[in-house]
Amino acid sequence: MRHSTTPSAEVREFSPARLDGPTVLAGFVGAGLVGPLAVGHIVSSMGFSEFACMRSRHIPPAAVFLRGHLQHPFRLYAHEASNTCAIVCEITLPVEGIHDIVSATFEWLSSRGASELVVLDGIAGDSHDGRAYYAAERDTHHADAVPGISMISRGYIAGISGGLLDECLLHDVRGSALLVRANSEAADPAAAATLVNAVNSLHGTSVDASPLLKDAGAIEDTYSELSRR
Repeated sequence: MRHSTTPSAEVREFSPARLDGPTVLAGFVGAGLVGPLAVGHIVSSMGFSEFACMRSRHIPPAAVFLRGHLQHPFRLYAHEASNTCAIVCEITLPVEGIHDIVSATFEWLSSRGASELVVLDGIAGDSHDGRAYYAAERDTHHADAVPGISMISRGYIAGISGGLLDECLLHDVRGSALLVRANSEAADPAAAATLVNAVNSLHGTSVDASPLLKDAGAIEDTYSELSRR
């Protein structure tokens, strides 16, 4: 009898990436798909290179097609010039597998000496209010003084995003979350654009978020089709 060789969870690198104590941006499936949309837009705009993926028996067997390209559903990218890593996951992860995937992800982050993890996510709502909300153990970026960004006094982040942030509290990694109110029923490019602008304000990037607004209709159609597959 043959046994599956798929691991419970591991990061599989297939290209070299020179990262030393990187900042990590992460976007997982949530309200409005704003995490994958925002991080994916930053990745394409800045020219990140894909170098690894998550292999796990907990990830439903699937491949993602976007704009004609076949991709792993859980991908890692590197931008060596800015010493930044990006994680994009475009598939819903089963609850029973989140612990293993969080552990494998954080083990890899620790091996690279990650200095900061920034989770980009959505808060389900009827409509986007044009603001970003920030939560962190320590506000090292002085987000409370940035126009358009509000500190969250109290809240709850579940799933893999919450699991990774919890690991940050246990290790020497600065953990933070940038959140936006987003459509709970469909992709929300406008909310994703707000996240991109918030990253620009807090992390010194200069990514143009306007394509997310200009191409909103096409983005909504693409991700609606993806969600039905």
